[in-house]
Amino acid sequence: MNRQIAILGSSGGNLYNLGGRDPLKLLDEILVQLKSAGLSCGALQFIAAEGSMDTATDRTPAKLYGWSVTQQQPIVVAEGTLEEVNQAAERLDLEIAEQIELAEIDGLIVMSADPEGCNRNAIAAAVKEKIPLTGTGGSSMAVIQSKGANVIAASGTTGTTNRTRAVAFATSLSKHWKLSYRPVIGQAAASTGAGDQAVSASPWRRISIRGIMMASLPGFIGMALILAASKIPGLSALSEVFDLMIKALPVILSVIAAKQISELDEVSIVAGIVAGVLSVEGGIIGGMIGGIGAGLIVHYVFRKCVEWRFPATTVNIVAGGISGLISGLIVYFLIAPVALAAGEGIRALIETLVSWNPAIAGLVAGLLIWPAIIGGVYHAAILPIVLLEMETTSNSFLGAVDMVGLVMVSAGITLANIISPRNKGEAAVAAPGFAINMGFGTFVEAAYPFMFSNRLVFAGAIASAGLGGMLVGLFGVRGTAYVPSFVGPITSNNTTGFLISMAASLLCSFLITVLANRLARYKSSSNTLGM
Repeated sequence: MNRQIAILGSSGGNLYNLGGRDPLKLLDEILVQLKSAGLSCGALQFIAAEGSMDTATDRTPAKLYGWSVTQQQPIVVAEGTLEEVNQAAERLDLEIAEQIELAEIDGLIVMSADPEGCNRNAIAAAVKEKIPLTGTGGSSMAVIQSKGANVIAASGTTGTTNRTRAVAFATSLSKHWKLSYRPVIGQAAASTGAGDQAVSASPWRRISIRGIMMASLPGFIGMALILAASKIPGLSALSEVFDLMIKALPVILSVIAAKQISELDEVSIVAGIVAGVLSVEGGIIGGMIGGIGAGLIVHYVFRKCVEWRFPATTVNIVAGGISGLISGLIVYFLIAPVALAAGEGIRALIETLVSWNPAIAGLVAGLLIWPAIIGGVYHAAILPIVLLEMETTSNSFLGAVDMVGLVMVSAGITLANIISPRNKGEAAVAAPGFAINMGFGTFVEAAYPFMFSNRLVFAGAIASAGLGGMLVGLFGVRGTAYVPSFVGPITSNNTTGFLISMAASLLCSFLITVLANRLARYKSSSNTLGM
C-alpha cells in the first residue's frame, strides 16, 4: 500500500505571490509528483485567502481545502471570512492529528503552516510519532524544527515555484524511504485536472527545432511590424527599435528552447535569458543552441541540487543562474562564430539559388509549398529557413512565397466557396477561413476541405501558388506571412511587386475554384435529371 502523506498549510504571505493565489494548481503539482514517487495524499488542510497573509485580516475572504477520499481530490470544505475558515481548519487539524496517531499518515508536507495555531495538533502528533516532515516557509519551518519534528528538508519560499517546490517535496520523501522517483516534468494533470499526462523525464526527447521555431515566430513578426511602422512618415525613429529587436531574437529563441526542454517554469526561463544574452553574437542559431544547452543543464543541476538537499530557494538560484552561465559561456567562447557563419551560409545559399533565375526559383518554390505543408515538411524545414532570412532584414524570399502561395491561395479558394459554393453549407464553412487568411495571414488549412474533395481545386491551388511564386521571383520580392494581408506588402522590400503577386495568386485560385464548383454543380444536376 502507498505511503500516505498529509499536506498542511496556507496560501501564505510570500507564497501567495509565488503560486499560493491559485491553490488548486499549487496542490495539483504536489499530487502529480507524489504519485510519481508512489506516494498518496491521505489528508489535506490548506487555507487559501484572497490576499497575502501578510496583510490579511479576520474579514478577508478565504476557503479551506480538505481531501475527498471518494473523489481522490481536493475539495472546499469551508468558505467565509478568514476567521471562520480558521475555526473550521482547527477542527480539521484535530482530525489529521488523530490520523497521524493512528498511523494512517506516514509523512507531512507543510507550506506556510501555523504550528502555533491551525496546525498545532497535527504538528504535535507528527513530533510525537516522529514521522518525516518536509516543507517551505522560513519562520514556520523554524518553529516546527524547534518543536523537535523530524524535518528531513526545509526551505524558505523565496525564489521557488509550484513545480520546484513539489519536486523538492517528493524527492525528499522518496529519498527518506529509498523509493524510486522520477520527477514528472511537463503540463501534468492531477486529480483536479483532466487526467494523468506524465511526460518523459528525459529532456533530450523534448528537443524540437520545429517547436522552438514555431513558438518564437511572434518575436519575428513583431520585428517585421516594427520595420513596417518605421517606414511611415514621422515614425522613422522606430528603425532604432528594429535594430534592438534583431539583437533580442537570439534571447527569445534561447528562452523558448530552455523552457520547452526543462519545463521548470521560471527557473528555466531565467536560465534561458542568461544563456541567450551570452549567445547573441551567434545569431538565432547560437541563441537556440544556448537555450537547448541551458534547458538540458538546468534539468540535471536542479535534480542534483534537490538530491543533495539544498534549500528550495538555493536550488532555483543555482539551477537557473549557473545553468544559463555554463551554456551561455560555451556558446560565447566556442560556438558563436560557427553558429553565425552557419546562418550566414544558409542565407547566402538561398540568395545564390534565387539569383541564378529568380522567376524559376519562385516558380519551383511555389509549386512545392503546398506539398511541403501537407507532408509536414514546411514547419520542419522551410520555416526555420524563413526565420534565418528574417534575422537580418525582417523579410525573406520564402516568406513572400508563403504569403502568396499559401495564404492568398487559401483566401482565393475560400472566397470562391463563399461567392459560388457547390452547396449553401460550404459558404458557412469557408467564411471564417477567408477572414482569418486575410486578417491574420495564417490558417491556410481552411482550404483543405475544398482541395481534398475536388482534384481540380487541388491542382488549381498548386498552379496558383506556382504563379505567385514566379511573380515573387520576377519582382525580387522579400516578405513574410503571419501578418494581416494589408500589412504584408508594407513589410516587404517591394510593395507594388508583392501586391501584384498576392493579387495574382488569389485571383487565379478564386477563378479555378469557381470553375470547379460550377462543373461539380452541373454534374450533380445532370445526374439528378438522368435519374
